[in-house]
Amino acid sequence: MIGVFVQENYDISIEKSIFSAILFDPEVFDDITAVLSSDDFYLPAHRAIFKALERLKHKDDPLSEDFIKNEMGNEFNEDAMIEIIATSPITNINAYLKELKGKSVKRNLSKLARELEKNIVEEKSNDEILDSVQAKIFAISQDSAQNDFQDSKDVTVKTLEHIQKMKERGNSLLSGLDTGFKSLNYKTAGFKEGDLVIIAARPSMGKTAFCLNIALKSLKRGDGVAIFSLEMPAEQLMLRVLSSYTSIPMQNLNVGNLNDNEWSTLSEACDDIAKKDFFIDDNGSLNINQLKAKLRKLKTKNPNVKLAIIDYLQLMSGSSNKDRHLEVSEISRSLKMLARELQIPIIALSQLNRSLESRADKRPMLSDLRESGAIEQDADLIMFVYRDDVYKYREEKEKEKEASKKGQKYESSFEFKEEEDAEIIIGKQRNGPTGIVKLKFQKKYTRFIDPDDFDDNHVEITYESVQKNEAKMNVGDNLPPQIEHIPI
Repeated sequence: MIGVFVQENYDISIEKSIFSAILFDPEVFDDITAVLSSDDFYLPAHRAIFKALERLKHKDDPLSEDFIKNEMGNEFNEDAMIEIIATSPITNINAYLKELKGKSVKRNLSKLARELEKNIVEEKSNDEILDSVQAKIFAISQDSAQNDFQDSKDVTVKTLEHIQKMKERGNSLLSGLDTGFKSLNYKTAGFKEGDLVIIAARPSMGKTAFCLNIALKSLKRGDGVAIFSLEMPAEQLMLRVLSSYTSIPMQNLNVGNLNDNEWSTLSEACDDIAKKDFFIDDNGSLNINQLKAKLRKLKTKNPNVKLAIIDYLQLMSGSSNKDRHLEVSEISRSLKMLARELQIPIIALSQLNRSLESRADKRPMLSDLRESGAIEQDADLIMFVYRDDVYKYREEKEKEKEASKKGQKYESSFEFKEEEDAEIIIGKQRNGPTGIVKLKFQKKYTRFIDPDDFDDNHVEITYESVQKNEAKMNVGDNLPPQIEHIPI
């Protein structure tokens, strides 16, 4: 029955009519490529012709029979082209496109049905089967399934298109998602689509705060963000976001100790964030298959989601009761494949081993990652959050405790600071350098910043405000050269 079903889901005459319309009026090709890809054509000769037309279009060459023949070389099918030329051009092209696309989707679903039957016969686990089906349905719905080899011509064209896209962007620094930190952008060029980014630290170093700062910067740009919080309730996460957003101390938000101006600022911030594509899942018992299913569904409904964050990796369980090292390996590999599938960067937070606490220099390194082998292999970018003052404070408290035991008074030399020096240590970067990025950490607002991001009143200094001020000075304004204050 399946064989008959497949045979009904193609129409060679429609395929020929669409090609005829392109040859008759090449201007329609842009409309066609917005709906169809080469994989939507059933006949192999037609798929090859469509790919040749895409390459010609990219080179701004005519979409004519002669140019198609030259472009395809030995691939050119004379008989298929004669049949296309003999077909009358169509006028209502949209109806034909819709019909052909529908048949392509049904062929893919039919293929998936056969694969599902095969998986059931092979007695694969329910979780494996469900995950496979969900992934392929997502790929069909996003029209992004890539089952065949891509030849060098196709890859070259896509690479040139990417380079051209970067050029048109006019940004010599970023090629991926803006991290929100200028110094980190300089080192990484941003988080790339399909990247698995690991952010690791010992407790109290601020890895969650760092990720939330990245998320907040993304939200301000209008990008959607999804956070899976396995450790902290959604309300606590939002308190941190609001403290960073409003420059109202976290402690004041916790107890509601706000003056009238702060209430007004908080209300405006809440209204603004409520309009953003910001999604939080705080299910503490999430496994990797549930996460994948939820994120696929969310991305399908909200294509604007450009970043996903998991807090944190070691709290997640795998799909079966495996050895923990094998389980972590499955999780990290699954997250990497999911990032590629959804074409977004995924940030996963990770804990570090206690062993680094016994070293004189407690700056983390790759070997400090828990179950480090699998994570190090799968990650495209691994960063460590490090604040030396955390250890200095602990040492002072230990000395004070020891002195107290001996009945002695201890004069602490530790100086509490509003802003502490922080380091983002890049331990691995698949396509870039390693090294250290210097930031500041504002404890009251759980906020990491570039050293020159805020003025003495905790007001953000933006690139746009500097430009406006320079423009005023350039037209002969006699006002003092002050940076314009933009509330965050």
